[in-house]
Amino acid sequence: MKTNFKTIVISDVHLGTKGSKAKEVARFLKQYTCENLILNGDIIDGWQLRKSGSWKRKHTRFFNRMLKMIEKDHTKVYYLRGNHDDFLDQILPLQIGNLSIQADMIYESCGKKYFITHGDIFDSVTTNLRWIAYLGDMGYTFLLWLNRLVNYHRRKRGMPYFSLSQFVKGKVKTAVAYVDQYEEELAKMAKTKGCDGIICGHIHKAENRTIDGITYLNSGDWVETMSALAEDHDGNWQLIFYNEIDFRVKPEPRETPTENIPELKLVAFHRIDNDINLPNFF
Repeated sequence: MKTNFKTIVISDVHLGTKGSKAKEVARFLKQYTCENLILNGDIIDGWQLRKSGSWKRKHTRFFNRMLKMIEKDHTKVYYLRGNHDDFLDQILPLQIGNLSIQADMIYESCGKKYFITHGDIFDSVTTNLRWIAYLGDMGYTFLLWLNRLVNYHRRKRGMPYFSLSQFVKGKVKTAVAYVDQYEEELAKMAKTKGCDGIICGHIHKAENRTIDGITYLNSGDWVETMSALAEDHDGNWQLIFYNEIDFRVKPEPRETPTENIPELKLVAFHRIDNDINLPNFF
């Protein structure tokens, strides 16, 4: 049986890039059902598609999975704009059936309010100095290329996956300071909006913690971390990491009821005795 959540939040899939884990996120969504699916920005990487990216069949399958969730499970899907899919600005806001495309949203659940935004609007570099943001994107793309090369050799040696960009973010002081400031500023924004929490993405760092009484939730990404946020029906949030899911676990087989099975007649087969006179058919 599939696990049912009230809400699932994913962000930063970056469809159209080589680093996108499109197959993994589609497989992840097959494992669960939910009432609400929130795609919190950078689902499609328009920046890379304009330059050297390419759209593949596995990227389309992600949206096929989303449409099946709408059709079969009646899931409400909210696609929020990110900085890499800023082309959505031309159609915002838009609603078609259970699919809604918008800039951000306030989500209310179990007596609490959450401000949900991709997070780039609070990044002064991305907002005001677009050319520096593009330069940073080029550097991150290079790190992802180098990361694939490093992990190719690690796999050949039987070593586990290693995230080069996460390592760099954790070691460079300016990167650590930026992440801390980013999280604190988002928490302040949630408080000014009268919300109990903030749900975001953008920096590719999954997190679930409290900052000055505000619940800070970041869904991570589907380029390296491969993580998502999930809310149960009691309002509790948790981070789910793809690499920690045991896809081999199958539901126990159901016992077949026996009361409705008709009783079968017993048929006995005996060797024909030689002394029996059989009719002549010729």
